[in-house]
Amino acid sequence: MFRRIARLLATFVMIASGVVVGVGATAGAAHADECYTWSRTLSQGASGNDVTQLQIRVAGWVTSGERLSYDGQYGARTTAAVRKFQSAYGLTADGIAGPATFSKLYALQDADCTPVHFSYAELNRCNSDWSGGAVSAATAKANALKTMWKLEAMRHALGDVPLTISSGFRSYACNSAVGGASGSRHLYGDAADLTGSPSLCRLAQQARTHGFSEILGPGYPDHNDHTHVALDPSPYWSAPNCGI
Repeated sequence: MFRRIARLLATFVMIASGVVVGVGATAGAAHADECYTWSRTLSQGASGNDVTQLQIRVAGWVTSGERLSYDGQYGARTTAAVRKFQSAYGLTADGIAGPATFSKLYALQDADCTPVHFSYAELNRCNSDWSGGAVSAATAKANALKTMWKLEAMRHALGDVPLTISSGFRSYACNSAVGGASGSRHLYGDAADLTGSPSLCRLAQQARTHGFSEILGPGYPDHNDHTHVALDPSPYWSAPNCGI
């Protein structure tokens, strides 16, 4: 958040000095962004890394039980997710990612590409380099970023209430120390344990519409004090006390 404030102040100073900043190469880019700048308008049928970058940021805007692929292909599901994102933020919900959509995304991300309300530090209280898990450090960190963007969507859908993360990525050593399951998704970097408010059941129920394929909460063994969300290749939800 502090990085974003500093960037906005720097931009204001440059504008006040008569310096033109952030002019994109085409109509698709509203301005240059420290994290990532889209250079074209995207719509169904487009493909490429810029589509993948978009998918990472809108993957939390899906229907119940749905998961959006990070495949770089702008298909019907990506169109629907963009439309939901646009509607959630008061934009024209046409499913086309253009200047207005990108401007909102720029406003929602810090220079390291994390969403403004979350940070890598929140998703890794285990070590400093994301090593020692079930996947490479780079993959674990990339998975955590995808999780944060889903949580950002969930946070907004809940009325922009803060979400408290008690545990994210774990190395095998960290996972063993807390008694985690041997195949825990925490080892992959794509899991987050949520505590506090809203209620654990509210969190578990809301997570169903934000791209999480693994949801464990009250009523599931050892999950009465937190709601666990993750991206598991084998979808599984269980929070019996919450009707899930």
